[in-house]
Amino acid sequence: MVRYWLLLAWTVCSFGLGLIAAGIGIHSLPGQTSLIGLVCLLMGSGLLAFGWWRDEQITRTQMLLEKRKPRIVVVGGGTGLSVLLRGLKEFDIDITAIVTVADDGGSSGRLRSDFDMPPPGDIRSCLVALSDTEPLLEKLWSHRFKSGEGLAGHSFGNLLIAALTDVTGDFETAIKEASRVLAVGGRVLPAVREAVILRAYMEDGSFVEGESQIPLSGKKIERVEVQPNDLEPLPEALEAIEQADVIVIGPGSLYTSILPNLLVTKLTQAIADAAAKKVYICNVMTQSGETDHYTASDHVKAIYDHIERPLFDYILVNSAPIPPAVIEQYREKRAAPVVADLWNLQNLGLNVIARNFLHYSIYARHDARMISEQILALIGRDPNKLRR
Repeated sequence: MVRYWLLLAWTVCSFGLGLIAAGIGIHSLPGQTSLIGLVCLLMGSGLLAFGWWRDEQITRTQMLLEKRKPRIVVVGGGTGLSVLLRGLKEFDIDITAIVTVADDGGSSGRLRSDFDMPPPGDIRSCLVALSDTEPLLEKLWSHRFKSGEGLAGHSFGNLLIAALTDVTGDFETAIKEASRVLAVGGRVLPAVREAVILRAYMEDGSFVEGESQIPLSGKKIERVEVQPNDLEPLPEALEAIEQADVIVIGPGSLYTSILPNLLVTKLTQAIADAAAKKVYICNVMTQSGETDHYTASDHVKAIYDHIERPLFDYILVNSAPIPPAVIEQYREKRAAPVVADLWNLQNLGLNVIARNFLHYSIYARHDARMISEQILALIGRDPNKLRR
């Protein structure tokens, strides 16, 4: 419908200009009426032809975009990323997950230390989230051994990725082979090729090293940094970012899942330079030891302070009240709802989308389907037409 209105506007403008020009010509130069009329006719015809051509080009571009799958890149780690991926895989889209490799606790930390490899835990969670396989196989990949000397605490999926890394000699190849086994609908890429050491500097001047130890310090974080500081992102990750229609950051732990990716300078530079829309999904609840008492704008300011530039076009924040019983449950974990301070977010130059994004099961989490639909709407795609 829009293209017809554009065409009509071009037609009216072209002949309107022609009539005005002709009127002026007849009034001021009566002996040259035929010549002026011919010029006006050519001018009007040229404008009309240009309008028609421009309208056809816009229509053709729109049709090509609608035929191509939307390309979505999601950057983060932890539970938040895998939850979002489960929502996105319900739609016929091209998904690339770029995952942090800073984890040094639990099964991932032990395998990282024993085999000198990047931690597989967050990668495994994303592979399982995007898998299209039998429920039993998915359950097997997530199975965690409860006993056995040297085996207790390990996840089967982590062990398999470690074995594939040992067999293939390469962590990236191991992920690709694991993706084939699980029939993953999309790509899962580590942010960098090597394991990252995360260090947090506290307000009192002390520092804590290790992703798993940072939330346990009981001190307020001033800044974090990654070692080594000259990390190189994967070329495939940079290519996916360049071609993306939308780049989504979060949800996830601010200092231990989000920032380790954004502190890879070339990765953040690629995101900033990309033509894609950049969306930040703010956490629903604060996290003890990381974001105590943080509002939504505090999350954004912490990111901007670390990368020293604005990055996001949009922020998605939950504006629905959380039931008192759920708040009480989180109070035991020293967590509270993140306040959506809309005015401060707008002052940061963000387009704020605040609505009920909640889903309740055991915990208050984002509704992955609603978030996914909102992301697709931001790039002008109808979720109903893309649903698998």
